[in-house]
Amino acid sequence: MEKKRVFLTRNLHDFALNDLKKQYKVEIHSGKIPIPRKTLSSKIKNIEGLICFPYDTIDKELIDNAKNLKVISTYSVGFDHIDIEHAKKRKIRVGYTPEVLTDATADLAFSLILDVMRRVSEGDRLIRRGKWNKIFGAYDYVGTDLQGKTLGILGLGRIGSAVAKRAKSFDMKIIYHNRKQVSKIKERSLGAKFVSFEKLIRESDVVSIHVPHNKETDKLFNKNIFQQMKKTSFLINTARGKIINEKDLIFALRNKIIAGAGLDVFEHEPISTSHPFTKFQNITLAPHIGSSTKETREKMAQIALNNLNLGIRGKRPQFSVGY
Repeated sequence: MEKKRVFLTRNLHDFALNDLKKQYKVEIHSGKIPIPRKTLSSKIKNIEGLICFPYDTIDKELIDNAKNLKVISTYSVGFDHIDIEHAKKRKIRVGYTPEVLTDATADLAFSLILDVMRRVSEGDRLIRRGKWNKIFGAYDYVGTDLQGKTLGILGLGRIGSAVAKRAKSFDMKIIYHNRKQVSKIKERSLGAKFVSFEKLIRESDVVSIHVPHNKETDKLFNKNIFQQMKKTSFLINTARGKIINEKDLIFALRNKIIAGAGLDVFEHEPISTSHPFTKFQNITLAPHIGSSTKETREKMAQIALNNLNLGIRGKRPQFSVGY
């Protein structure tokens, strides 16, 4: 019997590839990342399984072009890059990789908080430019203490809760906003207080975003929101880039409406060296590495593999979205 065809939009771990090649006819994109849409549209036509990444847009048009597709397995916890509803209509399974990247992403979120408040990356750049001898004054190059500051967490799910645990050990005050208030037991264990979104924006010294991107959160952080934040506050985003209106954030940073930002995700990835964000000293940029630890990435690869195998067999993936 002829092997089913599987396409990967970029390379994966050796153990996963070896397993895939034993079972399927495997093709891996090795060119420009992200894969050009025209190339993906051509490759998706005759395959039964697709392993994609969060910067690959799998929309209605592409899905309709995939006549034999049984499963889309995304190597990510987010799935807003896939038209889930249309995949469901086409009876295409969709799998994703949640849970295993909680601590890795929380670590990165908190490292961005530390970095931007204590100006670590900014200091690194200063040394490399030979400017260390310019900051010996009492008022030169001062950062901001974390102790006693208020961390506002938007979305107290797995990752948001893990960030709260880290903030508690730094003696930060923790407030949060969710669609629903969590249990009192959880609040007490984290030392977190439920507040309205408006109060979180007004009172936080740091706002850390941990919600999915959807119609409700699309460009949620805009000029109006930035103007309600403290001028001394920082914005941290390890969730999805499209939750922030980047033009408005650039305006807020340029006009000192907020103090700074730490970003791991962007509206369009990757960003170039000409992106306005690269011109600011009070913003720390990371190349979408929330899950990027050896241990976490290997776990994600195993789940992506499991999801694909189950979906091709017509079964519900280990972690399934929609159908």
